Amino acid sequence: MPPDIEFEADSLDYLKGLEGKRAVLVTGGSSMKKFGFLDKAAGFLEEAGLESIVVDGVEPNPSVETVERGKEAMLDFEPDWVIAIGGGSALDAAKIMWVFYEHPKLNFEDIIEVGSIPKLRQKAKFIAIPSTSGTASEITAFSVITDTKKKIKYPIVSPEIIPDIAIIDPKIPTTMPAHITANTGMDVMAHAVESFVSTGASDYTDPLALRAIDLVFKYLPAAVEDGDNLDAREKMHNASTMAGMAFSNSSLGIIHSLAHKIGGELHITHGLANAVLLPYVIEFNYEAAKDKFEYVENFIGVDSLADAIRELNKNVGIVPAFKDIDWLDFTADDFEVILDRMSQNALEDPCTLTNPKQPTVEDMKEIYKKSFYGK
Repeated sequence: MPPDIEFEADSLDYLKGLEGKRAVLVTGGSSMKKFGFLDKAAGFLEEAGLESIVVDGVEPNPSVETVERGKEAMLDFEPDWVIAIGGGSALDAAKIMWVFYEHPKLNFEDIIEVGSIPKLRQKAKFIAIPSTSGTASEITAFSVITDTKKKIKYPIVSPEIIPDIAIIDPKIPTTMPAHITANTGMDVMAHAVESFVSTGASDYTDPLALRAIDLVFKYLPAAVEDGDNLDAREKMHNASTMAGMAFSNSSLGIIHSLAHKIGGELHITHGLANAVLLPYVIEFNYEAAKDKFEYVENFIGVDSLADAIRELNKNVGIVPAFKDIDWLDFTADDFEVILDRMSQNALEDPCTLTNPKQPTVEDMKEIYKKSFYGK
């Protein structure tokens, strides 16, 4: 975990106290600019005596090309702070930009293997400021980068990319639209559920994961219904970070393996992919981790965790199957063409290693079919 976690309203002003010469702010689309948070962060840095530049335009599934663009900007500017502000994509991209800034001779292929990133912090330290309550990239040793040529999302895993400082300011996610609040909130649920039943779970990760599950059930509908509900926003922001603390130490499972690959192929956003896959993967894993799943069900007071999640998805406006996503341009034929390749790639994803039940390629294909067609 980061050694410093700032969590409360207006904790963004922590930036006023930074020491250094230059900082680069990495962000995604226009929302952080539109709602004034980017300018506020730059103002706090100026107040601290730091010169800053902005690297923006990080796309929802950040690509190797975007990472390279950020690396070049950092090599030119030579910051001693890299500050990511925005959604999980911006945070993920900034982490790997930082890696290549510190080690410009590395290629992307050099860091795909788990734990292969060399020592960082020779040039800069890293601050993560999430604008969504979902990915928990502000707390974790994970980043997900897309190779657009191979159409594969790669989870990059290394303790080196854990941020030095995480700023969890609940005022920032109040700008999220309802559908993004829903999708990212179910990403929290996926992190927490998978952490709790992971083969790497422990007495230290379980309480964080369990509390995060409880908070999502209680507060996600309210956060979706009223984006200005600061209490619900704070609880979801905290749940996201707590789930991140859990899974960064326990790892995940095949919800994420499957989501990474279908996201890379069909450009489905990560939280939405997780939300659709969640109940089907719980059912696949149930007998292998029955004691754990029953503990969750008793704790939150439901008969079936998979069915409770289906109901939660429905309540926050998430479709039950991939075929029902009407705003994406793919067909059942497109899905069938990529199914074999996608299933094999999902099986080889690092997250598969800690799934409670070890799947086969055929298992992965079956889960994909159920989640695509809703059967």
